[in-house]
Amino acid sequence: MAVGETVLNSSGNTNINPWLRIFLPFAAGYFLSYLLRNVNAVIAPELIRDLGVSAADLGLLTSAYMFAFGAFQLPLGILLDRYGPRRVEASLLLLTATGAALFSVGQNMTELALARALIGLGVSACLMASFKAFSLWFPIQRQASLNSAIMAAGGLGALTASMPLGWVLPLVGWRGIFFGLATVSVLAALIIFSTPEKAASAGKETLAEQLRGVAHVFTSFAFWRYAPQTAMVIGGFMAMQGLWAVPWLMNFSGLTRDAAAFHLLLMSVGMLIGFVSIAAFVTRLAARGISPELILTAGMGGGLLVTLLIVIDGAPTQLLWFAMGLVFSVGNLSYALLSSQYPVQLSGRANTTLNLLVFVGAFGIQWGFGAVVDAHTAAGLAQRDAYQHTYAWLLGLQAASFAWYVVAGKMPQRKSG
Repeated sequence: MAVGETVLNSSGNTNINPWLRIFLPFAAGYFLSYLLRNVNAVIAPELIRDLGVSAADLGLLTSAYMFAFGAFQLPLGILLDRYGPRRVEASLLLLTATGAALFSVGQNMTELALARALIGLGVSACLMASFKAFSLWFPIQRQASLNSAIMAAGGLGALTASMPLGWVLPLVGWRGIFFGLATVSVLAALIIFSTPEKAASAGKETLAEQLRGVAHVFTSFAFWRYAPQTAMVIGGFMAMQGLWAVPWLMNFSGLTRDAAAFHLLLMSVGMLIGFVSIAAFVTRLAARGISPELILTAGMGGGLLVTLLIVIDGAPTQLLWFAMGLVFSVGNLSYALLSSQYPVQLSGRANTTLNLLVFVGAFGIQWGFGAVVDAHTAAGLAQRDAYQHTYAWLLGLQAASFAWYVVAGKMPQRKSG
């Protein structure tokens, strides 16, 4: 959508520049969310050195974000449908600021894990509130494109949480970084609160009716077609990008921390290019018969092939990690495809229910990856072999979930009412 395009507000008047007034504030929030999600991947060596933690401990500390984020998705969907995205996200970002400030002064694993969980809770609305805002303000045919555009903002956050963050780290330390992020979180909350208000579509539903809507999504075939793949493939990608990519590249590929951070930068660049490309071309491709579902299937399949090449060390690492970010960027299409199966008043709950599964997968994989590496190492495997065996197991689970998605897509389906 170009700057200057108009949309109708709830009173029938036109709002000029919805891109500036609606898209950009929510994009700023999601940028911050992705930056906070991935920051631990770059500071992991410093956390290990300063705290003396194991791989499993580091995975648990980092995945506390995923746990709190995911645990709040179901109540978040109800809040978004009832109160609207503006008030919900702005309020939660103040919790993000509190968590980042507490992380900057934390002295032990318990304090840091609780602070990390508070950060996850605080940013839990950043993507879903954006999707909800788009469903309220923009026509449905624009939403896949807008969803990809907001993911591009997240890609910029991931990009920032790679080499640029690595450059700042020696200057201010990881504690200084988190103090700065606390300040930025407050500013983001104020910006989002300044966006236009529009009545939430489920505001007149009772709590019981809203809970029945959640149950309807959870028990529908459409949801369970997308959920396993989204949890395992996208959740696995998030777990690697948010923590294990740099340790993998250092322990398996033998790279320095700076070289590993550069690979993370390349993956983020690839992801950003993918998001921008989908935002720019998905509507045009659909007009030519190339549906978003076909793009999603091709991207997930291609991503699994790239992962296989990474696990077997089968191609230059820079090319593979760039390609991983590029092809897995199509995963965000799952949200628009799933929400199209339900009435608009269920859009917040449909997306947050799917997002719950994403973060259940990301939490389990981020923690479990470290635990399995530790178990393999304790059993006598060399560190490199321990990482390779662990990633191979993850790839097998991802391939099984992708196979179910493809098979389920050939079964008779109907739109959920």
